[in-house]
Amino acid sequence: MNRRHLLLGVSAMALSACSTMRAPRQLGADGRPLPSVYDIGDPAAVQFRILDSANAVRGASGAPALRFSAELNAAAATHSRDMAVQNRPWHFGSDGSSPIDRARRAGYTGTVLGENISETYETEIETFTAWMEQPDTRDVITDPAARDLGFAWYQEPTGKIWWTLLTGDGGSAGPANAPRG
Repeated sequence: MNRRHLLLGVSAMALSACSTMRAPRQLGADGRPLPSVYDIGDPAAVQFRILDSANAVRGASGAPALRFSAELNAAAATHSRDMAVQNRPWHFGSDGSSPIDRARRAGYTGTVLGENISETYETEIETFTAWMEQPDTRDVITDPAARDLGFAWYQEPTGKIWWTLLTGDGGSAGPANAPRG
């Protein structure tokens, strides 16, 4: 009986060790790990992680909290998809549109203050961290005049993710982005 328990115990430990072993990550020519596909999971959770992260950083600097804008979210989603179609991260749409144009088309009535973009295989938090490390993209997130946030992405079947973050003033600065006639 003891021998049976011993064999079962050793077998269980061996099986549990096998379940935690992973295949080694493949390395690229530069010695760094090759990207792996990030499973985005729950889209709402991703968006709220970015909102919470932005508001934590803003709170530490005394800036007011941001709230989601459905219009800026729509403009960000449109641009993320369009960057994938163009296969390049840049601030202009395939039709020549600017962040201001896209936000206006989506119905945003405030002033667009900034746009951050990224083409990556990284998670939203890794992308947010990269934005915080650069003064120009950090300024978009921490701008004290910002009140609204738009955040979206498009993930290609290959796993590449195109991220877009927009900030706006919530209409507090007047019709600066109003169509000019």
